[in-house]
This record gives sequence, C-alpha cells and structure tokens, in this order.
Amino acid sequence: MHDDREIVEERLRRFVDQRLGAALYRDTAPAELSAWQVPGEPVPVAEALRQEFAPIAIGTRWGRPWGTMWLHVTGRVPERWLADLGDGVVVELVVDPGFTGGPGFNAEALAYRPDGTVVKAISPFNTYLPVDPHRPVDLYLELAANPDVARSFGFQPTPLGDLGTAGEDPIYQLRQVDFALRDRTVWELTQDIAALSGLMHALPFDLPRRHEILRALERMLDTVDPEDIAGTAAAGRKQLREVLSRPAYASAHNLVAVGHAHIDSAWLWPVRETVRKCARTFANVVALMDDHPDFRFACSSAQQLAWVRDGYPELFERIRDKVAAGQFIPVGGMWVEADTNMPGGEAMARQFVAGKRFFLDEFGVDTPEVWLPDSFGYSAALPQLVRLSGSRYFLTQKISWNKTNRMPHHTFRWEGIDGTQVFTHFPPVDKYNSDLSGHDLGHAQRNYREQGAGTVSLVPFGWGDGGGGPTREMLAAAERTRSLEGSPTVTLDSPANFFRRAEAEYPCPPVWSGELYLELHRGTYTSQARTKQGNRRSEHLLREAELWATTAAVRAGARYPYDELERLWHLVLLQQFHDILPGSSIAWVHRDAERNYAAVAAGLEEIIADAARALTGEGSATLTLNAGPLARDGVPALGIATADPDTRPTRITQRGKGFVLDNGLVRATINGDGLVTSLTDADTGREAIAPGAVGNLLQLHRDVPNQWDAWDIDEFYRRTVTDLRDADSVDRDGDAVVVRRSFGDSTIVQRLELAPGARALEISNEIDWHERQKLLKLAFPFDVHADRSAAETQFGHVFRPTHSNTSWDFAKFEICAQRWVHVGEPGYGVAVANDSTYGHDIARSARPDGGSTTTVRLSLLRAPLYPDPTSDQGTHTLRVSVRPGATIGDAVTEGYRINLPPRTITGGAPVEPLLRVSNPAVVVEAVKLAEDRSGDVVVRLYESTGARSTARIDLDLPHSGVDFVDLLERPVDAPTGVALDGDAITVTLRPFQVLTLRVHAASD
Repeated sequence: MHDDREIVEERLRRFVDQRLGAALYRDTAPAELSAWQVPGEPVPVAEALRQEFAPIAIGTRWGRPWGTMWLHVTGRVPERWLADLGDGVVVELVVDPGFTGGPGFNAEALAYRPDGTVVKAISPFNTYLPVDPHRPVDLYLELAANPDVARSFGFQPTPLGDLGTAGEDPIYQLRQVDFALRDRTVWELTQDIAALSGLMHALPFDLPRRHEILRALERMLDTVDPEDIAGTAAAGRKQLREVLSRPAYASAHNLVAVGHAHIDSAWLWPVRETVRKCARTFANVVALMDDHPDFRFACSSAQQLAWVRDGYPELFERIRDKVAAGQFIPVGGMWVEADTNMPGGEAMARQFVAGKRFFLDEFGVDTPEVWLPDSFGYSAALPQLVRLSGSRYFLTQKISWNKTNRMPHHTFRWEGIDGTQVFTHFPPVDKYNSDLSGHDLGHAQRNYREQGAGTVSLVPFGWGDGGGGPTREMLAAAERTRSLEGSPTVTLDSPANFFRRAEAEYPCPPVWSGELYLELHRGTYTSQARTKQGNRRSEHLLREAELWATTAAVRAGARYPYDELERLWHLVLLQQFHDILPGSSIAWVHRDAERNYAAVAAGLEEIIADAARALTGEGSATLTLNAGPLARDGVPALGIATADPDTRPTRITQRGKGFVLDNGLVRATINGDGLVTSLTDADTGREAIAPGAVGNLLQLHRDVPNQWDAWDIDEFYRRTVTDLRDADSVDRDGDAVVVRRSFGDSTIVQRLELAPGARALEISNEIDWHERQKLLKLAFPFDVHADRSAAETQFGHVFRPTHSNTSWDFAKFEICAQRWVHVGEPGYGVAVANDSTYGHDIARSARPDGGSTTTVRLSLLRAPLYPDPTSDQGTHTLRVSVRPGATIGDAVTEGYRINLPPRTITGGAPVEPLLRVSNPAVVVEAVKLAEDRSGDVVVRLYESTGARSTARIDLDLPHSGVDFVDLLERPVDAPTGVALDGDAITVTLRPFQVLTLRVHAASD
C-alpha cells in the first residue's frame, strides 16, 4: 500500500477546520439586544436590572479594559424551527462578545434570568446558553472586558495591569448573539472524530491500530458529503462505529478523570474579578451536572466558595445540593491554594484550619485530600500539617515544570522534616487543565513512572482561570475513551476514590524525603518586597493579637474578638495565594495587597491595645509586652513585666576611616567603605568573616530571565555582577554606624548597630530603589566549612547542600528561607536573620590558604518588568542581623527577636504568662481561644532544633482538663512520652514535632 498517511491527515484537518464546524448549526437568527455600560466597578445584578438599557447593534465596540457591559437579550425562536425540533436538533443561544483568543485571558460573561438567578457563563470554548424554544427569551448577560495581559506570554511590559494606566478605549467588538439550531448528529460526529484523531496521533507509527483508525476516518471522509453534512453525518458516524467500539487493552493505563477549573485567586486580574470568574465557572459546572449525573468536579479553595456564598447565594445553594449529591466535591482543605514556601508555620496551619472548617461548616465534608497543583514548590513541613489537619492524601502538579531534573515518581509517599509521611500523587498528564484529548491521555500513559507497580493515575480536566471549567465536549471525550483500544481507560470519579484505589494497589510506594523543590520560579522568593513584608508583619501581629486577647480573656474576663480575628486571618490567608505573596501578579493585585496589609495592621494594633489595657489596668508603670517564645530583658516569654535590659554601653571607636563596635558580647569592625571586615563573639573569640573578605557587601546583578520575569531568576544572573564597595559616606550616629551609597538611579542608607546585650550585629537597609531588571544581593562570606545550610521553614528547618555534586544540588542555586538561615561546622556556626526577606543563595568555596568560605547572600530586591512594570520601585526598609558563634537554637531565637520586637506601654501592673515552657527548644507558636468559641485555650508548640527534646509545660490558668488535639482542635491520642500532673505537662517531642494542646475552660 502506498503511504498516503499525510495526505489523509491533511484532508481530515481541512474538513474539520473548514467544513464540520460550520455545519454544527443548521440555522441562526438574531436576538434583540440592548445594553448598559457600567460607569465604574462592577455592580450586583439587582442594581444592573434597575438601569436604563439602550439598543446596541452587532459590530459595536464595547468595554474599556476591566470594564463591564450588561447586555439584555430578548426575542423568540423562529416559528419555522419548531417543526424540526424532533429531528435531532436543539435550540441554543450562541454568544460571541468578541473573543480574541483562548479561555482565561479574554472577555467572559455570566447570564441571568430577570429574577436575578444565574443561568451559566460564556467563554471562548463554551459559547452557548440553553433556550426553551417554546417561550420568549429574556436574559441579562454581564460582560466583562478583561484585557489579555498575558498576550501570548511574550513577557513584555504592559500598562494593562493597572486600572489607572490601562486606558479608556474599548477593546472588544460584539460579534454574535444569535438563536442557533444545533445539529446533534453533526455534534456527535465532531466528537467521534476528535477522539479518534487524537488517539491516532498519540499512537506510534508501527502500531496497526493507528492505521486502522486512519482508514476508518478516510472512509468517513468519503461518506460525508461536504455540501450536505447534516444529511450524511449519520452515515459518516457508521463508518467510525467499529473502531470506536473496540475495547481497551487489558493492560491499558487507567485514568481517573476529575473535573477541575484551576482559578487563580488573583494573577493577571484583580481579586474582584476572580470573584466573578468563580461564579461563572461554578454556574457552568452545576449546569453541566444537571445533564451528566456521573460528572464529578473538584473545587479546591474555600475562599472561592465563600465569595460565591456571599455574592451569589442562589448559585451557592445549587452548589450545596450538588455537594450533597456527590458531584461537586470540595478538596484541598485550604483557604486558598497558597504558596507553601513563605507563609509562617502558624499561617500554614491556619490555611488548613480555615479551609477545612469552611467545608465542614457549610457542607459537612471533611476533605481527605490536599489539592495543590500550582504552588511554586512544596515545603518539607507540609506532610505533618496535612496529617495534623485530618487529611491523608496530597496532590501536586507543578513539579512537572522542573527545568533541570525529572521527578522520579508519580505515586509515592512524601516524608516531611519530622518523619511524617503522606500518600502523594503527581499526575503524569503534566497539566491541571486537560481537555481529555488523545494527546493528553497518551502522554499520561507514556509518562507514568510507576509502570509495572501501579496502573492508575488522575487527570484534572477543564479550562481554568475563568475559562469556564469542564465542557460538554470533554465529557464526550471521556465517554468515548471509557474503554477504547489503544487509549488508556477513562473513568469519571472523585479524587478520594482515586486515592483509595491507588493506595490499595500500591501500598508500599517509594518514599521522597524533604521538600519538593521547584526548579523554576525562584524569583518569587523576592519579587514585590512590600507584599512579602506585609505578610511577615501580619503574621507576627496576629500572633500578638491572639496571645494578648487570650490572656485578657482569661486574666481579666475581657471579650475575645472572635469575628474580627477570623476576618483578619482570612484576609491574610488570601494574600498568601500562590500568585500574590510570590509577587507574580499585576500591579493592581499588589496595590490591593498593600492596602489590605495596612488595614490588617490597624485592626490588630487596636486589638492588642485593647487587650493590653484590660490586662495592665490604669497606672504609670512602664511595662514591656513580650509576645516572643523566650524571655527577653527580664520579661518572661508570653508575659508582661518591667524590663531589665542590659545597660552596659556599646563602645564605638574610630579606626582610620572606619569604626569598631563592641558591646562586650560581639565585636564588629567596619572599614571606611562601610564593609564588615571582622565579626567576633566573646564566647568563642573566633573570627566569623573569612580571611581577606568583607561582609555587608551589596552586589548588583543583571536580572533578565529567559521568560516568566517576576517568577524566575535564571542561573546565568551570577555571571554579571557589580560589587557596590564605594560608600558616599560612613559616619557615626549615636550608637550606630551609618553608611550611605548610591548606584544607578538608587540610593541605600545602612544603619549598623550593636545594641546593649545583643549577640547579633543588626543592619537596617533603607533603600530608594529605581533600577530595572536588576537583582540586589547582600553578601556575608564566613570562615566556616559548611557542607549544608539550614533554612527555617514552617515549624522547623530544612537542610540544603552548599555544593553542586549533582544536578539536583545545582538546581538549588536560589533557596527560600523564612526568618533565618544558619551555616556551621562542628562546634561553630553563624546565623543570619531577617525581618521580611525570603530569597537566599548559600555556597561554599575553597581559599588559597586551604580553608573554606561559606557565603550567605540575601536577595533584597528585584525589578522585573512583567507583569508589573513598576515592581518594587520606591522606598523599602529591610532589616538583617548576623549572629556569630550561633547554634541552630540561637538562630531560632534571633529569628523571633528581629520579627517580634517588645512593646512598651504605661499601665498598672505586670501580667504573668498563661504558661511557661522549661526547654527553649520547645517553642510556643500560638496561644488562642478555641475555634468553637467554648472559651478553651489552645496552645500550639513545636520542637525547633531538630533534636528529640523534653520540656515541662506549666499552666497558670484555671481549667478542667487538657486534651491533645489536631489542627482543627479535635481530640487525638496523646503522643508517647507524655505525663500530665495537674497544671504541669511533661512532653518529649521528636525533631520538629508539632503539638497542639486544648486547655478546657474551668467549669462554673
């Protein structure tokens, strides 16, 4: 046989592209249209329905960027159609508001009835609305003129990400609002062809099945008359029936297909638009469920459902019904799909508390799986938190984006820093928005790494980010591939059923220990410094507010501000979404975040002030509030007392053009360029700075990644660097040395200080930043032979190599740390802490003298141009401290010290803490009242040093007993090594173990 494969395939492509689509609708008829342009921000449907609508014609341009137009659609189906309705046709309303591309970055619309109830949405691949052909049509469409900020991801600066610069000219043209007579047989033929053609192209050339499909498609092309597709489509389907009916191989891979619509809670659109995207998508989903009872859809964000509950109550009740029916499935167990590198320990725990409580309260669902496909790497602390939240499974997808190494497993047990393991799946389809095409299904089958041990994987399908979610075409693809020779089998089911099935067939999968580091998007540890600073400050203010409000409730009977604290927690948790906190959103999003953080700070400061007044009473005593987990200046941890600070003065002496700072505990030498040439601690007397090197060295790099500007730092940035050694001035200012530098269009003022009694040199960096596509680093080369670094993560720390022995080591050229990093060798180490910086790089190098230098560099600021061309421009204050002669425990102390400064107030009397912990390795992370508002006190502690630690916890509050509880404050079995004796609890914690106590309120 002659090889005419390419000829047949090209013939098929042209038939589908130019003939078949045009034949889908037998006839169309225009609807009657009128419109109202919303003058400002979107309005509720009730307000829109009260407006005056004016006639509008097809072809009219509409919608300034981010604007809204309401379209009123009326009319009747043509009488001539009614006789054909029983002949395999259905009437629909087809809407094209002027789509310019694919789903998610385009115009979108939501249809309402005149009573304000929701129908469904319109998006580029989902353009129809149902119509009752026997009744007049009366619909209102809310059209959103969302601009395409992505612009095919060319990563060029754009003004569209800010309402003030996006412009006023309309960006869409109304193209079609027609009644349409859809031919069901032609539609079914289209789906047959899509399934078979996709499968054919996924199969290898040497497989007979590929050629059998090709010839069947060729026979179909011969049978269907391009001039009369409607009349010959049924005959064409018969030509495909045999190849469609062949069952799958017994050894075929099994795919569990779960409907999904990955909706970023903010990204290339503001949060307010995400609310509408959620309503549109969920309206589509529940409408699809009405027609397809076997369809299952997973929704992973409690915040998004809360938006729908509050803004679209009728739609939310429909969702509630579908949850009860098992079709709409809450998953994820988190408030949002959060970044997991930068949120602090308690904030990460509260993502689960808030998310799972919402699902329990609203739907009675306790989600067994954590669903987090798109976060930029996964903290090694997560497995323990997943299990402590009551979940047992974890799903991720983003690791498929790795640029250097391929993840060796798709189904595995993930082990966290404390040893906890969680059954984990990484779908081999390598995307979280599949359309169930033959390409996707074939890729999943070929890519699956557990061949021979497992047989099943999960495929999330549906258009995301406002694209409307799953479609009827995707469900048609699932139906045709339920059992189809050459294809993996496809079953519509729930995530929980998938996990149970996968775990049952693969009870002993391989173990991956430690973080799931994403070998991409490393710039997200640094971009948008104000957003990151707002997050860090909010986390610590929330700790203070809960601690003092709880203490005031117990000690003084004060009212505990449950509602306000919950509202503020939810606002902070929202900002931790994986495109907000990482700094990868448009300017609008980050301006909103900054305003939200300012509101959070104001609200929490008021709560703290009210609690402090209730606790200390009236008086003239100077009192210090210590919210930290360790005593400070004579004030007990978690208590209020008169401080007794170290009063020994810091000596500052001039040496040449530089200065020496010495407080008796640490000695720092600063040269005439403001660089640290020596740093020693009195306890060891050892020099921390490497011979011939200088610390406090600012370094400016060219920062132009290949793509994903705000997201990425590419390794080659290191090859272009300017050391900012020259100072404009180096002066003494009281007990500090002040260094001024200028570079490019920017300036920086550094204040180097050794406070009395401090064991760390603190450096405050006031930066007026006006660079573009630059990366500013702060370097400290230490005389330490460290083969690994320790970086704080949630409830502990993670070790990473300082060498590049393997490609896995090399890929970690930029790492994330929270409040501190530590480098050391046996007997000596140095801790570097920060108040809002997350990006670091740490490397070891050999010196000519035979020694080793371990250099710690903090990434202070970036200046990407996309998606926010004004990213980080302006003033910043970033604080860093360097503690020589430090253990890991000292690093933990320093991290809390720089982030939780004590408060000084005037009051009547000191206040004893509600509890004391005997071992500083066991850290109190949260003290709060119980979520159920019972008045019980909840205390969360963790082992912080990575060693097995025993501590005595002495309670100083009336109570009726103590329970050990999970994150949702439900009783769990007491851990081993626990002794309770009245008001004292003795616990032995394994490394990094998190423990939550519930102290029951005393009965009346």
